[in-house]
Amino acid sequence: MYKSKLFNSVIVQTLAKMGHTDQIAIGDAGLPIPENVERIDLALTSGVPSFMQVLETVTESMQIEKVLLAEEILEHNPEINKKILAQIKQIEESQQNIIDIEYVTHEMLKQQTSECKAVIRTGECSPYANIILQSGVIF
Repeated sequence: MYKSKLFNSVIVQTLAKMGHTDQIAIGDAGLPIPENVERIDLALTSGVPSFMQVLETVTESMQIEKVLLAEEILEHNPEINKKILAQIKQIEESQQNIIDIEYVTHEMLKQQTSECKAVIRTGECSPYANIILQSGVIF
């Protein structure tokens, strides 16, 4: 049996196929997902699973060099933004590298999802709880 905290086989397979600079998105229940991008739908009901639960689990299995966030999160969901930044700090400490954080308009973030290998849909129902993770290298 596969030994990791991440059980979802589609997410594991997607991460395993990713190379340097490839991207994957984690979104709230309302984030539109382009037709050409794989949808990994984890949403069960409002808030389940939460955005942060999925982010914390996925980031344990991924080398990250950059994240994209919607600048609107700063005003409309500062609590989630604070939690994301704390998670990024933990990742930086465990990976021993700096992660570039870029804020873009929500419209630009939605457009960028079309370049992602997949979008993971959570049950999160708070505004702008979306992130794009860019893959780094482990060497």
